[in-house]
Amino acid sequence: MAYRNFLPGPRATHLVIALGAFALGWAIYMRYALVEQSAVGLACRGVETSTCETRALVITLYGYSAFGIAAIVTSLIQLVRPSVPMFIVALMATAIGVVMYNNNLASLAAGLLLISFARPWRAAQA
Repeated sequence: MAYRNFLPGPRATHLVIALGAFALGWAIYMRYALVEQSAVGLACRGVETSTCETRALVITLYGYSAFGIAAIVTSLIQLVRPSVPMFIVALMATAIGVVMYNNNLASLAAGLLLISFARPWRAAQA
């Protein structure tokens, strides 16, 4: 079987860009509009709206470094077995991790994603 380096095709690249931009936009919105705003924190005291519950969930996940851990795990899977869907998931997790205060683990995951481009990929998968 012929092997070549992992490289998404043109259609997959458009999907990677769109979903990566969506994840980055969501993370920026969550951080700067909901998590860092003190007015939102004060408004969410004792209130159970979906916005306040989402904010509390994001803060809890940040406390456990869940965004960075998810980025590392998905990037390692991508490094071992390269595929376009796993690359998209790893890229989204890395983008969210970088913005949501888990930048040490997420930047390591970004490096692993870059290394995954040098991994061989079976031509039959293309």
